[in-house]
Amino acid sequence: MSRESEADLSGEAEAALPGTLPEALRAELVAFRRDLHMHPELGNQEFRTTAAIKARLEKAGLRPRVLDSGTGLICDIGDWDGGRPRLAMRADIDALPIPDTKVDCEYRSTVPDRAHACGHDVHTTVVLGAGLVLADLHCKGQLPRPVRLIFQPAEEVLPGGAGDVIRSGGLEGVGRIIAVHCDPRVDAGRIGLRHGPITSACDRLEIALDGPGGHTARPHLTTDLVTAAARVVTDVPALVARRVDARSGLSVTWGRVESGHAPNVIPQHAELSGTVRCLDINAWRQAPDLVHEAIAEVATLHRAKSEINYVRGVPPVVNDPVVTELIHDAMVARRGATAVEDTEQSLGGEDFSWYLEHVPGAMARLGVRRAGDLTVRDLHQGDFDADEHAITVGVELFTAAALLDARMQVLDTAATS
Repeated sequence: MSRESEADLSGEAEAALPGTLPEALRAELVAFRRDLHMHPELGNQEFRTTAAIKARLEKAGLRPRVLDSGTGLICDIGDWDGGRPRLAMRADIDALPIPDTKVDCEYRSTVPDRAHACGHDVHTTVVLGAGLVLADLHCKGQLPRPVRLIFQPAEEVLPGGAGDVIRSGGLEGVGRIIAVHCDPRVDAGRIGLRHGPITSACDRLEIALDGPGGHTARPHLTTDLVTAAARVVTDVPALVARRVDARSGLSVTWGRVESGHAPNVIPQHAELSGTVRCLDINAWRQAPDLVHEAIAEVATLHRAKSEINYVRGVPPVVNDPVVTELIHDAMVARRGATAVEDTEQSLGGEDFSWYLEHVPGAMARLGVRRAGDLTVRDLHQGDFDADEHAITVGVELFTAAALLDARMQVLDTAATS
């Protein structure tokens, strides 16, 4: 292929793209997101959410398929001939088991102790909206290659619902996959992007400590489980951190410690649970052995019997360089170069990483901070909300990515011919 031809195709890719969001559909999507926000459902229980997505896709003439697990669904736009692979767009649809604490919000959760406090309702609406726009382009003959929509259940349930999608054939015929995650630290209208790791590994750790208890007047005749548990809380994270390269960011953090019922009784049982997080995938692979060894050493020192349940979670999301550039170019085509900012690697876990064990892909951080909002906000908090302009931005980002990906495939084919 000549340099002149490559330049022509590159210039075409930078030209104005179809697939912007019509105002009527924008308003519908905002209403759709608010309805999901009012009716949050936990992982593997997203029956209402699944039905709502399915009904809207079918109304557009599409044929979504509910996953074998019963919640979540897959929907293809355009016919695949077995040739060039599809681009997949993934959204997660589950909510969190926390109360919605927003005040004076007409669309706050109506379900006690349930909230879309991580923005999955926005992710879902973005992929739905992109699908509807791309379906319209397909009907007009303007969608060069088929696209797959993935609405995944149970992202918040380790090891995540990505496995349900993969087992249901969700990656068959898929060559690349993209996703966004809401970020309340980034202004709406912008995205954060990073080459390489953008999230971290996350596992769950549960420990039971046992031993003969007794009177607090005679701790020397007991296994002092409260002290043993306290030492596990402080010593295990320190031991683990010293047994790997510090740059790996391997950390153990506790979320629950329980033991005892009376102030003058040394208990016979204690329980601890927390998470193990890691920036580096190689250190993550070593983590279970390191954590088991450290717990056993500390428990034995205090004459406590330990039982460990180490639940493998998710590896880091490692953005593929080519797909990262695809997202970058799509955002630049829609909003200009200033709409893309660098982002740091988060210690949060994301089961989008399981897809990347099979196909290249990338995740961007979708800005949802309202203009002028100086409050420092975070995910997984009951007052989480999003500037709904982010829906328009996400839809147009994904539609541009689908069109540019098709052109990239033309370039790839021409370069190898």
